[in-house]
Amino acid sequence: MAPDRGTYLSERENFQWDRPDRYNFVKDTFANWAEKQGFATALYWTNHEGDAVQRSFQELLDDAAKAAMVLTSFGVEKGDTVIVVMSREQNWWEIVLGCLQIGAVVSPGTTQLTAKDMAYRLEAADAKALITTSEHVERADKAAAQINWPGVKVCSDAAPGGDWKDYSQLRSVVMPLNRFADTAASDPALCYFTSGTTGQPKMTVHRCDYPMGHAGTGGYWLRARPGELIWNLSDTGWAKAAWSSLFAPWICGAGVFAFHGGAFDVNQTLEYLGKYPVSTLCAPPTAYRMFAQHDLSAFKPMKLTRCVSAGEPLNPEIIDVWKRTTGLEIFEGYGQTETVLLCGNFDGMEIRPGSMGLPAPGIDLQVIDENGDLLPANQEGDIAVNVADGRKPVGMFTGYLHDEERTAAVYRGSWYLTGDRAIRDEDGYFWFVGRADDVILSSGYRIGPFEVESILLEHPAVAESAVVASPDPTRGEVVKAFVILAKGHEGSDDLARELQDFVKSSTAPYKYPRKIEFVSELPKTISGKIRRKELKEKEWQKASGKTA
Repeated sequence: MAPDRGTYLSERENFQWDRPDRYNFVKDTFANWAEKQGFATALYWTNHEGDAVQRSFQELLDDAAKAAMVLTSFGVEKGDTVIVVMSREQNWWEIVLGCLQIGAVVSPGTTQLTAKDMAYRLEAADAKALITTSEHVERADKAAAQINWPGVKVCSDAAPGGDWKDYSQLRSVVMPLNRFADTAASDPALCYFTSGTTGQPKMTVHRCDYPMGHAGTGGYWLRARPGELIWNLSDTGWAKAAWSSLFAPWICGAGVFAFHGGAFDVNQTLEYLGKYPVSTLCAPPTAYRMFAQHDLSAFKPMKLTRCVSAGEPLNPEIIDVWKRTTGLEIFEGYGQTETVLLCGNFDGMEIRPGSMGLPAPGIDLQVIDENGDLLPANQEGDIAVNVADGRKPVGMFTGYLHDEERTAAVYRGSWYLTGDRAIRDEDGYFWFVGRADDVILSSGYRIGPFEVESILLEHPAVAESAVVASPDPTRGEVVKAFVILAKGHEGSDDLARELQDFVKSSTAPYKYPRKIEFVSELPKTISGKIRRKELKEKEWQKASGKTA
C-alpha cells in the first residue's frame, strides 16, 4: 500500500513492492476497505439527465457479488475471458469487479468498436462472454455471426430477445456470490487490445496483482486518500480507466467520480467541477488545451486540489496558463497500457514544465543505448524499465497473448523498451523526444498507421497510402493520410470526405484521417518500405515554419 504521509522525494528510496503469492483484488483490497469504511463513497456516479448516485464500498461489494453470481450462472469460470464493451454505465464497475471476484479475465473495449473490431477481439481472445448495452447489440450480433462465435451474449440494460441474456433482470433475482476465486498473483486478470505499427492490435495481458502496481499511481501521483473523489475523463475502454477509474483510487481507499454522458464538453466539465466535491482531476492534454482556450476567470471548483495529465506530452504554455488562472499545478505522468505509472511529477519535487518528471516509486527507469547500456546525461536514447530478477515492477504486463515475436521485440536483455525516446538531464529528469515507432497519439488514443492504411486500400480509389502523425494544436497529433490514387480517379475535397467516411465505417471513428493529401509517389527505402518518418518530419517542420 502507498503510504498516507510524506512526499515522493522523502520516501521513494524506501519504497518496496508488496509481492504476495496469491491475490484477488476484490477479496484482498476492496473487501478490506468495505470492512474499514463500509459507508464511505466508492463510486459517485452522475449522468446527463441529472441523476446522482453514491454507492458505498459495502454497497458496491454487494453488487459485485451479484454480478459474480450472474456471470457464474452463464457458465463463466476462472480463467475465462469476458469482453466488456460499455461506456460509463453505472453497472460497468460492478461487472468488472464481479469478473475479478470469480477470477475471470476482463477485456474492456471502447463503444466505438465496429462489428469487425468486435469479431477480431472475440476470436483473438477466445472470449467466453460478451457484455454490452442495447445500443450496441446489433453490431455485436454482426460480429458474432461473422465468426460463428459460440459464446454468451449479455445485455447489461435490457432484454433484446433472441439468444441475449438480460443482465439487469437476472441481477435483480440472484443471491450474492459469497466466495472469491483463489487466484495466484501471476494468474491473468485483464486483457487490453493496443495498437502497434504493424498488424492487428496486440493483446496486452496483466496479472491479478496488477492493481497493486497502482499503489504509486494512486498514493503519489493522484494523491488519492480516503474520503476524496478522483475524476478521470478517460473512457472505460482504455487502460487509463484501469489506472484512475478503478485501481489507483480504490487501492488507496478513495472514491471514483464518474459522469456518463456524450462527448467531452468543456463548459459542462468546468461546471461539474464547481458542483461536485471532486478532489483530483485526471484529464488528457487535449482537455487542458481546450480549458486554456476558455475564459477561466469565473471558474470556482468546489474542492479541486490536484490536477494530473497523461497520454501524451503537455505543452509547457498550457501548464502555465492553467496555473496562472486556477492556481493549480498540473502533474504530468507517463506510462503505458503495458505498465503502471513509470514516471511523473510528484509532491516534494520541483516541477519543470515540459519535463516528464522523475521515475515513479519502485520503478528503475533509465535511458539506454542500442546495447542496453545506460547513457550519460543529455544523450538521447530509449526509455527502458529494468525488469531483471528482483527489479521488475509490480503491474508490468506478462506479454502479448499468442504473440511471442512481438513480446520478445520489446525487450533488450533485462530491459523492457517502452518504444519512446528521451533525454535525462543531470538531475535525473526525463525529457520526452518522441516515439521510436510510428504509432500516432491523438487525444490520448493510440492509433496504428498500418490498420488505417489497410482500410484505405480497400477503397477502389486508393492505390497506396501512408499514414503518419500530423501536429494539431488541440489534439496534439491527428492522423494524416498521404494517398496515391488508382488510375481513373482524381483528388478532390469530395473524395477526401468520402475516404474519411469510409474509414469511419470500417473501424473505430477516432482512427479516421482528419487530413488527407493526394500525392503521386511516396518516399521509400531501397527494400520498398515506406519512409513514414520522412513524411512525419516534413509535417512537423511545416508546422514550425521550417523547411526540410
